[in-house]
Order: sequence, then structure tokens, then C-alpha cells
Amino acid sequence: MNRINQLFNEKQRNILSVYFTAGYPESEDTVTVLKALQANGVDLVEIGIPFSDPIADGPVIQQSSHIALQNGMSISKLFSQLTDIREEIHIPLVMMGYLNPVMQFGFENFCQECSRVCVDGMIIPDLPMSDFLQEYKLVAEKYNLKFIFLITPETSEARIREIDEHTDGFIYMVSSAAVTGMQQSFDSRIAYFNRINAMGLKNPRLIGFGVSNKATLEMVNQHASGAIIGSAFIKTLMEDKQIDAAVKILLDNLKK
Repeated sequence: MNRINQLFNEKQRNILSVYFTAGYPESEDTVTVLKALQANGVDLVEIGIPFSDPIADGPVIQQSSHIALQNGMSISKLFSQLTDIREEIHIPLVMMGYLNPVMQFGFENFCQECSRVCVDGMIIPDLPMSDFLQEYKLVAEKYNLKFIFLITPETSEARIREIDEHTDGFIYMVSSAAVTGMQQSFDSRIAYFNRINAMGLKNPRLIGFGVSNKATLEMVNQHASGAIIGSAFIKTLMEDKQIDAAVKILLDNLKK
């Protein structure tokens, strides 16, 4: 069974997923970050592929992506770093990146390399569903990779149900239509969260974009299977580049 499915079968609530940008703070930090996140109880990790034009990301992740590219990070280098990762890391790993660099690498080659290093899934936020169904779905399935789609408050019910029908990992539920970044409260999102829950989807949901403190984490955990945290972790890394310390600070901040 794919590790993503296994995770959601074994743990239905309070799942914590953390995003980080590969190659940040330093080019060789990928494995160190993964070890620190796993050691501190993170359930799932999204490994961000740095890109020069990350349109869905806020300034914090954009800056980390820019620095990672300056550090020489590339898809090829990332796969090299992940070659023996399953000797030490057992939690699910998801690659998150934009379509352009993945297509330059070659989609099937990308999937093949994900399979080789035992990555469990991928998120490509700018890949249209129609293209996925026509050209990419069978390739991803061939390599047992779960393809994760994003939904927002503006996503139509028809599209949400299409995503739910054609995927079986989890649905990335974006808290708002804005770019990534930290929020103090999700009170204005309750109607959206309730609307999605009322649809009776087969896929579990994780909520991301803005989770950064106890209030937002508790709100998310009440309305979905768990939370995705990105900008808050990257910001902590920017302030304290000692990786293990940054992970502990992040988790402490989620209790405040």
C-alpha cells in the first residue's frame, strides 16, 4: 500500500504535514530537514522543488526558492540526495513543484525517479485536471504515485467531485484564494470548510495556506484530517538556521 493511503488509514485526525523548499537554507540540507521533521513527530512531508516563478507562493516561500536556486538546487540534485532516504525516513514524502521544471525534466522520467527513491506522491498546482486525465494519470499510476490536487473556496462543486473521483491520496484544501502565507484566524473560512465536509467526499482533506499558530491549527483539525504548514516553517528556518531547533520552535509556536 502507498504510504499516503496507509497514513490516512491509520490516523484519521490531527495529521501534520510540513512543506520545505529543497536546497534551503543550504543546498545539502534536504536529508537533515527530513530527519528533523520525522524525529519531531511530523506525519508527512512535502518537498518543494524550487522554481523561478512560484506564482501560488507568498514572499517567504518565494525567497526560499530563490535562495535554493542560487545554492544550485535542481531536480536531478534532489533525486540524488533522496537516493537512500528510505534507509532512515519512513513517513510519506510528496514532491511539490510547478509544471515547467517537471516537464523540462520529463514527466515519466520524473515519475520513474520518484519511484526509484520511494517518493509517494506529487503536487503540481498548475497542471490542469483535463491534461492530467488525458496525458499524465496513467503514468503516475504506473509508478504508484498519488497525484494531489488543490481546491480553494472558489473551486466549483463539479471540479471538486471530479478531483475526488480521479484521485485517491488526499485533497489539498487551500484555506483561501490567496497565495501562501500565515494567518491569525480562520473564522471567516468556517462556511467553506463546512460546505466541503457536507459533500461526503471519499478522499480525506488536509488544509493548508496560513496555518501558523494554535488557533489556526485547532480550527483546521476540527474541519479536516489535518494541516499543512509551509510558510511558518520556512520563516522559522530564516530566523534560526539550526534545522532541529527551527523544527522545535515551529512545533512550540503551534501550541501558543
